Amino acid sequence: MDRSSVDWRGYWPACPTPFKANGDLDFDSLAKMVDWYLSQKMHGLFVLGTTGEWFSQSNEERNSVAEAVIKQVDGRIPVVVGVTTFTAKDSARLADYAMKVGASGICSSAPAYAKTLPDETVAYFEDLSRMVPAPLMIYNWPHGTNIEVEGELAERLADLEYVVAIKDSTGNAEQFRATTASVIDRVRIFGNFMTTGGLEVLENVGGDGTIGGGSIFGASDPKYWEDYWSGDIESVRKSAQATDQLLASLWGPGGWRGLYGAYQSQLKVIMEMMGVPGGTVRPPRLPITDSTSLAKIRKALIDSNIELHGK
Repeated sequence: MDRSSVDWRGYWPACPTPFKANGDLDFDSLAKMVDWYLSQKMHGLFVLGTTGEWFSQSNEERNSVAEAVIKQVDGRIPVVVGVTTFTAKDSARLADYAMKVGASGICSSAPAYAKTLPDETVAYFEDLSRMVPAPLMIYNWPHGTNIEVEGELAERLADLEYVVAIKDSTGNAEQFRATTASVIDRVRIFGNFMTTGGLEVLENVGGDGTIGGGSIFGASDPKYWEDYWSGDIESVRKSAQATDQLLASLWGPGGWRGLYGAYQSQLKVIMEMMGVPGGTVRPPRLPITDSTSLAKIRKALIDSNIELHGK
């Protein structure tokens, strides 16, 4: 397999996992959220990644979330399921279930917490692919793994038989550009192509899509890519500038956390303000409840012309 084995491209929300106030999974909100994503013409969905709070769910819960989303989407757009755990054997259990219920592919970062060495990182993905030979997206998430998939490591992973894509969530712009240039001939690259700096990489190096935390701009997110594909660079550049403004007002450097709380906590507040069902977070994440922070988040959204419907 390689990049030509899949048609993955464009804007994909990294779906939050809605929880109720008591911590239970909220499948009603999940269904409404997926309906909203479909109505906004998203190009694909990524579930059970960092935004999806996989780390606070049991394997049984993760399987149930994956199955619910895949069943609802019903093949209309690709659904890739996050299967990151601490070992390839455990990740393979999740991957096997995901593929059996109809996932388009699987995605994993290097094992959490272990800070694997390069040979160990490659072995993890080799073992995962051997146990579940399915289209595999590598998730470069240095904030969660303390590993940067770059240079020789990126080359080695791109050459693995079932690797078809890299979701590059690095905060290092130079690394992002270099990795994209070095492996895009073999694998699809999803990354931060929707800022002014990212657009420069897209125009001069190439790129396939963005997997963003939820979708704050709604239909404008997939439209960014459709405008780019059609050659409407003026519209693309205006959208990138709007993204720069929003990121600066809400997210810390590298985009891995909000200015007013954890990434997932802030995103779910934003979704509530937008009137999009997202539920609340589950511990160890805490909800954002102080009125000053909520007012600043609301102002940032209004300043970015985001239509608000919620509280």
